[in-house]
Order: sequence, then structure tokens, then C-alpha cells
Amino acid sequence: MSLPTKAFLFDLNGTMIDDMDYHCKAWFNILNDDLGANLSWEQVKEQMYGKNTELLIRVFGKDRFTKEEMDELSVEKEKRYQAAYRPLLKLIDGLDEFLVEAKKAGILMGIGSAAIPFNINFVLDGLDLRHYFTSIVSADDVIESKPDPETYLKGAAELGVLPAECIVFEDAPKGVEAAERAGMKTVVLTTMHEAHEFAAYPNIVCFIKNYHELDLQTLIH
Repeated sequence: MSLPTKAFLFDLNGTMIDDMDYHCKAWFNILNDDLGANLSWEQVKEQMYGKNTELLIRVFGKDRFTKEEMDELSVEKEKRYQAAYRPLLKLIDGLDEFLVEAKKAGILMGIGSAAIPFNINFVLDGLDLRHYFTSIVSADDVIESKPDPETYLKGAAELGVLPAECIVFEDAPKGVEAAERAGMKTVVLTTMHEAHEFAAYPNIVCFIKNYHELDLQTLIH
């Protein structure tokens, strides 16, 4: 018998805002133009998970940069992303109403993102969303990022609920894997990846393009 849903955990980029192309473009320019990686757009897209420092290590190896250099590159990438995306900053269609309904229904909500706080604050404060979320887990709050389940397990713990009482909202296969390993069901936003890319994961409730396609009461009962 499945437990009732008490909490929602949202990945941020690509799940609450449709901005992943802007992240990809910022990384594409830094990795290729600044650092000479010579990666295709698809290759950059494949690396778009986990912490920024982890991405740099995957592409260049662990000895190419110091921690300080990786931190500087990480912030520079986010500055370029924010400058390009700021004029377009908005929630994915239907999410504003969905958050209001979920809060009225007593659903606890948290953010579970591999983004650094600089980017999370950009979204939550830029769109005045902070009051919806009791837990915010960023890249700085975990040792292992997605697909490790630590991000979502920490979010559930901070909300005071069991993993099986959570539904995760994700847009990336590695994020869905993290939710599965945490013992959580997932709603997938097809903003960056297509449904067939998630074939390996049995914990998916449904695929949606936007939040108008969701019925809250059907989802939580």
C-alpha cells in the first residue's frame, strides 16, 4: 500500500523555469571558447548534471584546475547565464497556480537543486517564490550530487516526511535516477529531454510539458 503524498520536491532549472538552453549556451561558450574543450552542443548537454565543479572534472580531469579556479569558472558561467536569461525569467506555464493550490492543500514543498545558491536566489527572489518552500537544498548543502539521492533525502528530512511520501519534479534523467534511489516518485518535465530518454526509470508518474497538464488532487491521491 502506497503512502499518501505529503510533500513536493522541485528541481529548479528546467523544472520550474524553462532555462536549460541558456545554461547549455553559457557552458558551451566557456568550455569551447574559453577553455578549448571542442565539444559539440550534444556533448555539452550530456554533461549538464551535478555540480559545476563536477562537470569541469568530467570534461577536463581532476588535475586541470584548482578548486579556486573551478569556483571562479562556476560563478562566471552563472553570470553569463543570468545576464542572458534575466529578461525572460518566468515560471513554466501553470506552475504559479499549481504552487498556490499545493500550499492550500497543505502540501509541504522544497527545492532540491544542483545549482549554487547564487542561481537559486536568482530564481526564488526574482520571481518572489521563497515563501512556498520550507526546505532549500543546493549544491553547497550536499557531498554527493545527483544521481546520488542525497539531495532529495536531505530535502525530505528537512520537511519531516518519509521519502515515500514525496513526489519529485525533474527534467533530467540523472535527477530521476536520484529520486528513484531515494525511493520517491517523479513527475518529469520534458523541457530538455524527451520521454524515451527516461525509459530506464520505473518511478515516473507522468510526463508533462507544463503544469496545466497536472491535476493536483489526482496527483496526491
